[in-house]
Amino acid sequence: MTHTSSTLTLDGRALSVDAVAAVARDGVRVKLDENCARRMSQVRDGMLATAATGDALYGINTGFGSFAHVRLPRDQLARLQTNIVRSHAAGVGDPLDDQSVRGMMVVLAASLARGHSGVRPQLVESILAHLNQGLTPLVPSRGSVGASGDLAPLAHIAQGLIGEGVMRVEGRVMDAHDAQRAAGIEPIVLQEKEGLALMNGTHMMAALGALAIHDARNVLHGAVAATAMAMDGCRGAASVLDERIHHVRNQQGQMAAAAALRQLLQNSQIGPSHADNDPRVQDPYSLRASPQVLGAVMESAQFAAQIIENELGAVTDNPLVFESQTGPGGAWQVRSGANFHGMPLAIALDLLKIALCHLAGIAERRIFWALSGHDKENKLPAHLSAQPGVHSGYMIVQYTAAACCNELRTLAHPSSVGNISTCAGIEDYNSMGATSALHARDAIRLTRDVIACELLVMAEAIDYQRPLLSGTGVEHAHHLVRMKVKRLTDDRSPAPDIAAISALIAEGALRVPALSLL
Repeated sequence: MTHTSSTLTLDGRALSVDAVAAVARDGVRVKLDENCARRMSQVRDGMLATAATGDALYGINTGFGSFAHVRLPRDQLARLQTNIVRSHAAGVGDPLDDQSVRGMMVVLAASLARGHSGVRPQLVESILAHLNQGLTPLVPSRGSVGASGDLAPLAHIAQGLIGEGVMRVEGRVMDAHDAQRAAGIEPIVLQEKEGLALMNGTHMMAALGALAIHDARNVLHGAVAATAMAMDGCRGAASVLDERIHHVRNQQGQMAAAAALRQLLQNSQIGPSHADNDPRVQDPYSLRASPQVLGAVMESAQFAAQIIENELGAVTDNPLVFESQTGPGGAWQVRSGANFHGMPLAIALDLLKIALCHLAGIAERRIFWALSGHDKENKLPAHLSAQPGVHSGYMIVQYTAAACCNELRTLAHPSSVGNISTCAGIEDYNSMGATSALHARDAIRLTRDVIACELLVMAEAIDYQRPLLSGTGVEHAHHLVRMKVKRLTDDRSPAPDIAAISALIAEGALRVPALSLL
């Protein structure tokens, strides 16, 4: 992969999470490397030569799934590929957003370009033409069981490439063939193996996972900034960040989180003001154990990111074509396997969902603590109301965070443990990774909103500590929030303020430079 600000070149190397996001969201153009195109043609010629020997090659000269035993005559092989696209386009539910579909398309194209799928370079060029011209097939979000690939969603993309189904172009839904004609793109006519190769991979899981990791990193940075703001906003004890405490625990995530919090709180006047003779002795876990929880979340997210990044360099359809040096002049071998099985992604994305549940959960507890009015030493009025009783302050912001956390707990149930057999029992153990990916996407949105609620509340809490200043990093984050949201002097709808801060997090404005683990 070669990636400049305006063009991504598919050269067989792994995509990055940032590259997928750039194509999916920023409209970066994509092209196929010439050497990759030549390699693809060579592999395809080798595959067809092997098929001509008369051996049964799954999905090339046989039926699919439980029809694998059915051998097909040569004059039906191209028709077979079109039929599989039509029959498998069985998705239901709300359509995926265009960004997700574009992510799927670039991940699919990159996988095919690695030269083990036996397809023509023209097939990849067709995908890239649709991406570059802004033609996005309408893809229902439900239908994949996360093994044999993301069959139904990918079939809807393939359907668009052959000029069937519908597409979105600049927000308008059009018949696929009409959209292609307007853009000067010819529908692709599928040949041997190509329909199967378009659908038989993990490209929905991988694309949604990549976008989830991209977004989760920004949420994690926002959460660390919010935690530091909460520690001073609630006049928590900075002594819990002592480096020696975290060193003896020997957990890398915890050490990284504590170091980032120390950096954000450096030069604080609030912490020293109550360091001596504070009658509270110890803070609640939501403050005192924040490095331990944040660290665990960061390490889980790092693991999930590594699995996703591995997949962005993978070939995941079936069967695959390999060159053998054992035969005279080099022979070609077609091997069936199960790289389309999504279990690595499913487990990683399930773990990410659980981690996000804890990231939001501990934030909600800090919001509750700041608004409760129980702690008279923190100088915060109940619900941060300027005039308690007359004004409700931020009372209902905690309700909103609690509602999000309840939904997050439901989403955190691991999808990967719920196998349902398909295809007459041939496909008898599925990953359900597409469900994991969809839930991870929703979990990130909910978690981002909970962190936005915390930043809203804790920015106000910091203002109650004036004239004392917090740490340099916290004051910077506070300034960013205050550029979007004014101080609460009278009751108003918090919803626009939460949305504005959530957008700040999403765009990466609250990134913490000292955070070393992400």
